[in-house]
Amino acid sequence: QLQLVESGGGLVQPGGSLRLSCTPSEFTLDYFAIAWFRQAPGKEREGVSCISASSDRLHYSDSVKGRFTISRDSAKNTAYLQMNSLKPEDTAVYYCAASLSNYYNDYDPFLLSQYYYWGPGTQVTVSS
Repeated sequence: QLQLVESGGGLVQPGGSLRLSCTPSEFTLDYFAIAWFRQAPGKEREGVSCISASSDRLHYSDSVKGRFTISRDSAKNTAYLQMNSLKPEDTAVYYCAASLSNYYNDYDPFLLSQYYYWGPGTQVTVSS
C-alpha cells in the first residue's frame, strides 16, 4: 500500500516540545514536497508547514512561525516537524501529506488539492 504514517504525538505541558515523524510505506519521499496540517475538534483542517523535495523552500503558518521547524532526512526517508514552545491552541490531530510535485505552490502553500498522499494523523494535546 502507498501511504504515509505519522508518529510522535502525545500529551505535553504548555511550553514543552514534541517531534513528529512522517514515514512512507513502499515508496520514497525524495521527489515529493511535504506538508503538515492539523485539525482541532469542530474546526477545519489548516496548514502548519511545508517543505520542498530538496529542502530549498520552506513555509510556515503565522501561528507557528518561530516555534516549529520542518525538515526531512533522505537517508532515513522521513520528514519531521519539531514543535517547541507548545501552546494549548496547538492541540489537534496532525497530518502529514505529500505532493506529486517537487515543490509546493508558492502562492498558496496549503492548497489541499496539491497534496495526494495523506497519513491517518497523530494526536497532539497541549494541556497543564
